[in-house]
Amino acid sequence: MAVDYKALKAGGFMKQKQKGYGSLRLAVVGGNLTAEQIATVSEVAKKYGHGYVHMTSRQGIEIPFIKVEELEEVKQKLAKGGVKTGVCGPRVRTVTACQGSEICPSGCIDTYTLAQELDARYFGRELPHKFKFGVTGCQNNCLKAEENDVGIKGGMTVEYKEDACISCGVCVKACREGALSLTDGKVEIDRTKCNNCARCVKSCPTDAWEGTPGYIVSFGGTFGNHIFKGEELVPILRDKETLFRVTDAAIDYFAENANPSERFRKTLERLGDEGLKEKVNQAING
Repeated sequence: MAVDYKALKAGGFMKQKQKGYGSLRLAVVGGNLTAEQIATVSEVAKKYGHGYVHMTSRQGIEIPFIKVEELEEVKQKLAKGGVKTGVCGPRVRTVTACQGSEICPSGCIDTYTLAQELDARYFGRELPHKFKFGVTGCQNNCLKAEENDVGIKGGMTVEYKEDACISCGVCVKACREGALSLTDGKVEIDRTKCNNCARCVKSCPTDAWEGTPGYIVSFGGTFGNHIFKGEELVPILRDKETLFRVTDAAIDYFAENANPSERFRKTLERLGDEGLKEKVNQAING
């Protein structure tokens, strides 16, 4: 009986060079697995694979050397341990994320919760080509947000409270953009240089800086045969409801305008950015 490897690939099973075997991609949202899930993956890899797993560049796990005829049994074993399979091909892939503000002192947003919400909203959606989301907590950009079709980076809009300032200059030293200066005991900010990193907020010993978390969104990034840094086409977004309207608008624009087998970046290069800008700005304005 012929095996439909194209159909199997859609469910995360990738044909190996070894005949009759495939590498099974698992769904790992935001880079997190529970200890119980890891134990399940370990058991499956020992029983059905060659006793090891491969960690992908996008925080995923693949179990190589799964026999085609045992695939359904493997999926059932994984499901009992709370492990889902991933996807390949022209659809929304697993959302990646750093540890964010819940763990990392530099984090400005809760990246893992956002990754879960994006995954629930979009994972597996059929599109003209693959589509990737990446979420990073701050300007350190551990997840390289701009490499994704839609990248989301945590930031803060900041406000200076002069009455609480002791003119120590710590925030001026912490600012890597040269946006802050200390003149006659008062800190001044050049908004044109501020990149919303919030290092001033996190470094101030007297809470003289107040930061409001937000989302810095980039569009059309790729990393592979052709590398392109995603572009920030909108200002920092202050709330999650607006963010989701923008991500809805971006992915809908891609679905409506891309040619078959065309990445988001290629669509934007072919049509220009104006159509996407108009659509996401309409989303921002509700």
